[in-house]
Amino acid sequence: MKNIVVFVAASALLVLASNSASAQVQTVLDGAYVKEHNATKRVIPYPHLREADVMWATRIWQIIDLRQKMNHSLYYPDEEIEDRKSLFDVIRHALLVEGSVTAYSLGPTNDDDEFRYPLSPSELDSLLNPTVIRFTEDVDTGEILEVESSEPIQSRDIIKYALKEDWIFDKQRSERYVRIIGLCPVTEDRTEDGEVRGDKPLFWLYFPECRYVFANWDVFNFHNDAQRRTFEDIFQKRMFGSYITKEKNVYNRTIMDYALGVQALLEAERIKQELFEVEHDLWHY
Repeated sequence: MKNIVVFVAASALLVLASNSASAQVQTVLDGAYVKEHNATKRVIPYPHLREADVMWATRIWQIIDLRQKMNHSLYYPDEEIEDRKSLFDVIRHALLVEGSVTAYSLGPTNDDDEFRYPLSPSELDSLLNPTVIRFTEDVDTGEILEVESSEPIQSRDIIKYALKEDWIFDKQRSERYVRIIGLCPVTEDRTEDGEVRGDKPLFWLYFPECRYVFANWDVFNFHNDAQRRTFEDIFQKRMFGSYITKEKNVYNRTIMDYALGVQALLEAERIKQELFEVEHDLWHY
């Protein structure tokens, strides 16, 4: 009987301790009000588009450089906080935790952007957590040793995003608009010594599949924190800076294949000006 009383008393103490611990980690309202607008926002579906209504169309590839100040809202915070994540952290959570988005490989040639090779969970895990060889010195013998370690790709490692877009003029609505087809995170390709060799695209995402995920995460507003946008708003309202790297052409070549340096920038601006003039020249003033 005495053992039973001791057991009951110990159990009661454990319950009290667990209750007090849970009371200590209870969260409070971190702010003056509950933010509900973006959390309950629905994705606006695209209007139906018939092939017969497409009077003109072209395909454009662009690069969003996250080092530009205008694009910092897609890059920061480099570590998750209570109410915000970077775009790559949102993508990684959707891929690895929710499974609501599919990542597509770049294919055997490492330049495929047609969503033909979906990555399996194991392939995606090895891509986001690559094994890296580092060289270290043995403190006893002074010998240089190779050490393999897994170094997950962090949000701060993503420096660019590639966009694949269709620019369309719909004669039914007399409207020209842009539909983003694909999104590709880009990191730096480094040697074993840490020297940067160029850009390294990771995988492609089918953008219409990402819209619901992007619509549920806030983006920092530089001018008014009470009027935040979502990642979906940023892309649909074109609130980012970018430059053109390719326009659909008979040779299927990028601008860098025939122009370098300043000439490549001028060629990108020429294409952008032509896109503006296509719509402008349709109207009479």
